[in-house]
Amino acid sequence: MDHDTEFDTTLASFDDDTGVGHITLNRPDSLNALNTQLREDLVGSLEWLESKNNETDGIALRAVIVEGAGGTFCAGADVTEFSDSSPGKQSGQSHYEFIAEFPAPVIAKVRGYCLGGGLETALACDFRFAHEESSFGFPEVNLGLLPGAGGVQYLAELADPSTAKELAMTGEHISAERAAEIDLANRVYGDDLDEETQAFAEQLASQPPLAIQSIKESAAISTQTGLEEGRAYDGRLFRSLLETNDHEEGARAFAEDEYEPEFKGR
Repeated sequence: MDHDTEFDTTLASFDDDTGVGHITLNRPDSLNALNTQLREDLVGSLEWLESKNNETDGIALRAVIVEGAGGTFCAGADVTEFSDSSPGKQSGQSHYEFIAEFPAPVIAKVRGYCLGGGLETALACDFRFAHEESSFGFPEVNLGLLPGAGGVQYLAELADPSTAKELAMTGEHISAERAAEIDLANRVYGDDLDEETQAFAEQLASQPPLAIQSIKESAAISTQTGLEEGRAYDGRLFRSLLETNDHEEGARAFAEDEYEPEFKGR
């Protein structure tokens, strides 16, 4: 069954049959430029999706797909709101941090422009699936600025510092093919983008959600610690997962060929 809700600048839906949530950035007349309201509504949409989880039934939300209305992902920050503070900052936690720390994996489905703050939003997601005709870039340098929410650092982690500097210093747009070459885009598709992105989200949704959350947490901590500390952290996560019902389900399915596990995130 599908559940839907509408915010001022986003649309959100949840399919409890698959465990996959969808969020659409819905300012097509401005190419989904990020203003304060859109940032807040994006966080609100994620919170609404997360509310589908409960202690009785376990983790219902397993994956989230974020896309833009009107044939473009997001053309960047709304320049009419620029001030002497970073466009990525607002009261409390920024939407970039909220996405990066969200427990369920988040997939950016990119069509058209993915620029500036839009690219930073996509980089905060766990995966980026792109249409072959989409384009990526950091145009802030043309305004005498730099990506204000850590975009250069995000990209330096994915690709390398030199590539991140090149993209930010030139302000050039790059193709989806080039984005894949530098590991900015995970996968590039043509007309089958919707189908392939949904299939991947459902594949993630079929996995034990606590293990998925732990893997996401491990990957995030890997950029902040050395190898030895990271291994110790993974060991603690591993031991905690051994105590879960999901592990028992997986172990039983491994031992019994015809048993279908039911992972509930407990």
